[in-house]
Amino acid sequence: MQGTTQSQGTAQPTTPAAYTPTDRTVPTRSAQKASYDKDLVHAILDEGYVCHLGFVRDGAPVVLPTLYGRVGETLYVHGSTGSRPLRMTGQADPGLPVCLTVTHVDGLVLARSAFHHSINYRSVVVHGLAHDVTDPQEKLAALDALVDHVVPGRAADSRPANRKELAATAVIRIDLDEVSAKTRTGGVNEEPEDLTLPHWAGVVPLHKGYGTPVPEADLLPGTGLPAYLGML
Repeated sequence: MQGTTQSQGTAQPTTPAAYTPTDRTVPTRSAQKASYDKDLVHAILDEGYVCHLGFVRDGAPVVLPTLYGRVGETLYVHGSTGSRPLRMTGQADPGLPVCLTVTHVDGLVLARSAFHHSINYRSVVVHGLAHDVTDPQEKLAALDALVDHVVPGRAADSRPANRKELAATAVIRIDLDEVSAKTRTGGVNEEPEDLTLPHWAGVVPLHKGYGTPVPEADLLPGTGLPAYLGML
């Protein structure tokens, strides 16, 4: 049930701060690492570039890497109108059951024992029904969101898709409803008897980095580096 806040004597609905756990979003192992906090989920999704979209085709599981973008409580996934999941989404009623995941690896956890090696990570798993986006305005807004998800501000600084390109492009929508995040942070978990072993143990941090932008040779004279690229 949605909560309410009081404003000048009138109850106003507020957005719940967490997703409701379900049988599919509660881990069977290390449940303490799971979170349903919306701010955490959104932050993990917004920092990624590639998601993995899973579905069943002809009775067998299929997982595809693809681009995505978030608008509020909706994820948009891009693809060709000829791709299998996009065709299946348009044919499925009430929608194509999918599982979408995004993962960041933040560190390599090296223990004295092989068994306790691990990684520090942040991940999101989304269960739901994928729907084909057919409304022209929603489709255009979704494509802008996909471009801006890769580089914020880029959609306004590029030519929009024309009619032919829009006809060849499909977008599917997945509502963020059945969602969970899972993370691991910190150092090594060791067995007490392993502490005297002569092996190095610790965490090797991993960081995402950006190189210097490389311009195309045929840019128009005077075309400088956009400010949003300088902020990466």
